[in-house]
Amino acid sequence: MRQMQRGVTVWLTGLRGAGKTTISRVVEQELQTQGYKVEVLDGDIVRQYLTKGLGFSKEDRDENIRRISFVAHLLTKNDVIVLVSVISPYRDLREEVRQYIGDFIEVFVSAPLNVCEQRDVKGLYKKVRSGEIKHFTGIDDPYEIPLHPDVECKTDVEGIDESAIKVLKKLEELGYIDA
Repeated sequence: MRQMQRGVTVWLTGLRGAGKTTISRVVEQELQTQGYKVEVLDGDIVRQYLTKGLGFSKEDRDENIRRISFVAHLLTKNDVIVLVSVISPYRDLREEVRQYIGDFIEVFVSAPLNVCEQRDVKGLYKKVRSGEIKHFTGIDDPYEIPLHPDVECKTDVEGIDESAIKVLKKLEELGYIDA
């Protein structure tokens, strides 16, 4: 374990199926290998524990993000590198989180909707298309694309390792990890 490290939250945002969780797991593995303290806050797992009972209305989504940001802030100020992988569809709330946490890197994990639908192992997009699920981000609820992300990973045209390297290089460039 490294003696000195600065905490930072790496916020991976994008549609369901874009590759946020996959990228965060590769980055986590590399950071752990290098001896960094790192934690992953994955949207699906967080909803099972920290935000259980919240729905998908705008108010519930906002509350979900605020709870995640509170935990990320605590970890960040205690010098942990926090990898957050959540859809977080609203630009204004992502900016609010950036201001709250301070040490923050926004990563836009980008893939066209049709690619995300092809990757959908849980079949949620099919349920949305058949009318079983309402208020689904990217279909009948908005996803506001980041205007100026710190990193953009285009997972339809680059490999997961290439995307992870972009994130690691940004952490290095900003002085959160060693070269």
